Amino acid sequence: MRRLLSGAESLLGSPTRNLVTILIFVVSVTAVSTIAYMAAGWSLTDASYMVLLTIYTVGYGEVRPIDTTYLHTVTIVTMVLGCTGMILLTSALVQFFTVIQLRQIFGATRMQARIDKLDHHVVICGYGRIGQMLAADLAEARVPLVIIERDEARLHEAEEAGHLCLHGEATEEDTLIAAGVARARALATVLPDDAANVFISLSARSLNDRVEIIARGEAPTTDRKLRQAGADHIVFPTHIGAERIARMILFPRGEWAATDEKVRHSRLELGKLGLELEHTLVPDNAAICGMTVSAAERMADGAMFIVQIDRGEEVIARPATDDRIEPGDRLLIVMRHASRVARALFQPRSKMQVGRNRF
Repeated sequence: MRRLLSGAESLLGSPTRNLVTILIFVVSVTAVSTIAYMAAGWSLTDASYMVLLTIYTVGYGEVRPIDTTYLHTVTIVTMVLGCTGMILLTSALVQFFTVIQLRQIFGATRMQARIDKLDHHVVICGYGRIGQMLAADLAEARVPLVIIERDEARLHEAEEAGHLCLHGEATEEDTLIAAGVARARALATVLPDDAANVFISLSARSLNDRVEIIARGEAPTTDRKLRQAGADHIVFPTHIGAERIARMILFPRGEWAATDEKVRHSRLELGKLGLELEHTLVPDNAAICGMTVSAAERMADGAMFIVQIDRGEEVIARPATDDRIEPGDRLLIVMRHASRVARALFQPRSKMQVGRNRF
């Protein structure tokens, strides 16, 4: 079918190019004919009305008498070129929409046929930063996989990367069935929405009680809900990044073998996960002052993880949950990009604002 479409384009030309070319031709005929009638003393309104009646072959009647050789010639040329242009424009529109629909139909059918042949594969729900990294690693290991993504731009990126893809909502059972979850060995739901991940885990478990489900979590309170929904493993990107940084801090340089290049590489890896490492000063009267570590992390709703407190000469690595944060402390934190809730904790109490709410 792809060869047939390519052959048709070679013979008939690009549908888009044909459509644009013919549209320019019709507009040019309309403009020139209108100017020609105006040259005979007609008003712009009468001239444009006459041209449209002629080009669209409506034929309600002549606006003004066509009683000169000049007007006869202009009218005949307008009829011939204008009607021809409209016929070509209609044909170009039919060609344009037909080719697009054929590509969508046969492209989706061919993709679905390839997915239907898979067995013991991996289904990835979501092609964001984590989904892209996961798909690339699995593809490098030659593990068959299917990606479910609702965003068309990301779906196009996945197709360009050579992955099998399905366009749809992973929360719908029909989409999971089309992805072959009943034959899959594992399903990874890595959406940044905890509720969606819970629902996907529940649906996948009901469709295949043997599939291994790995779910992404944002808020720590989601852990129990995901496990109840059937997830075998829960991954919290913020905590993974924090633990990695904590190991860099806690272990001697020789044991961890952390060179500057490896540290930079770790920062890049955190960035791909949607995380960032910050060494932040706690200003006086900040909202976070006086809070315990656990209270601050809880208020940040899983968007922030404190891995170290620098208090003058004292360094508190991997602080306890009941350690209190004081003004002037420098906190080494792992934070999600653009987390307004976490950043608001470092604002003065009188200016602390989250969304439309002020505290």
